[in-house]
Amino acid sequence: MAKIQMLNAVAELDGDEMTRVLWAVIKEKLLLPFVDLKTEYYDLGLKKRDETDDKITYEAAAAIKRLKVGVKCATITSNAARMEEYKLKRLSPSPNGIIRAELDGTVFRKPIIVSNIHPTVSCWKKPIVLGRHAYGDVYKSCEMAVDGPGKAELVFTGKDGKEIRKTIMEMPGPGILQAVHNLDQSIESFAKACFVYGLSEKTDVWFATKDTISKTYDGKFKEIFQRVFDSGYKDKFKEAGLEYFYTLIDDAVARIMKCDGGILWACKNYDGDVMSDMVASASGSLAMMTSVLVSPDGYFEYEAAHGTVQRHYYKYLKGEKTSTNPVALIFAWTGALSKRAELDGTPELAEFAMKLEKAVVSVIERGTMTGDLARLADPGAKEILDSWAFIDKIAEETAAIL
Repeated sequence: MAKIQMLNAVAELDGDEMTRVLWAVIKEKLLLPFVDLKTEYYDLGLKKRDETDDKITYEAAAAIKRLKVGVKCATITSNAARMEEYKLKRLSPSPNGIIRAELDGTVFRKPIIVSNIHPTVSCWKKPIVLGRHAYGDVYKSCEMAVDGPGKAELVFTGKDGKEIRKTIMEMPGPGILQAVHNLDQSIESFAKACFVYGLSEKTDVWFATKDTISKTYDGKFKEIFQRVFDSGYKDKFKEAGLEYFYTLIDDAVARIMKCDGGILWACKNYDGDVMSDMVASASGSLAMMTSVLVSPDGYFEYEAAHGTVQRHYYKYLKGEKTSTNPVALIFAWTGALSKRAELDGTPELAEFAMKLEKAVVSVIERGTMTGDLARLADPGAKEILDSWAFIDKIAEETAAIL
């Protein structure tokens, strides 16, 4: 069959470790045989980011803005151990944090549902979508360690030269300090994105912070969400029979464990980072979660919600073939190709993306899967394969469907 044509490219952001290995296999086996793939390639591997002082990351973010669609592999965020392992010049910031800040986007994460993988939370019958604010908090924090007693202050100097000064703590001895920030405009974009998503998906929206403790910082989130809802979405939600519900983050966690799903749970940046992994794991596997960064300016970046699978990578370096689940990486590509097709008006490309997703689900539901899913499957797995053999099965199924 003739390859499906693309009118415009997507920004392709390569990553690290085991996900980087599988990224190449997915392209070779599942995409290139069927699609005349057009991408602008950016190597966001840890060494390349270190060599370019993160210039490559900003270039990749600019490409997503220009092309409107990007697809990203999982990447390492450096720490002291990684600095030694990779002989880095410096500890670099999270590439995801940089891209999210550049695009001012909201991350929406949704479980990939298959009939033979049941949620560990028995009452969950419908997917829980996690809407994660993608700017600020600890991902843009300023930190320091102090080696003795002293006065810690929070200072803001206005453009007019006036200062606002607050004492954080009279430090009695060595300790650590952290300052975080956010922007009203970014919070408004986050709120709008969540309400638009809720309306488009016909789902209730929950939002949770800890404004009883963080009366100014979290309180501002609560205030802006309510203002945006009341001024632009209240009537639309009422007409659609939908609800916007605010509660404290600890209450939201308790409620989530007793609801039947089918909601968008909006969270601040760090809350969303943690809770999306909880929802993904409870839904089956971290590798069974779609993730898309949506910018208010109409830019979309699709990625896997999980990490680089470091442990499997070390086994791979020893010559072992691992049973690493590639599903979220595959769905990152199908999401990006679907959006490219939507923007370019190329239904053949959209149909291919849909059929590739169908092939993945069909293979798993027939009992062929990787080891992580085999531990959860009911009925049990008929065939447990390494990643390469599993991708080969999906390729065969895709060819048959096409």
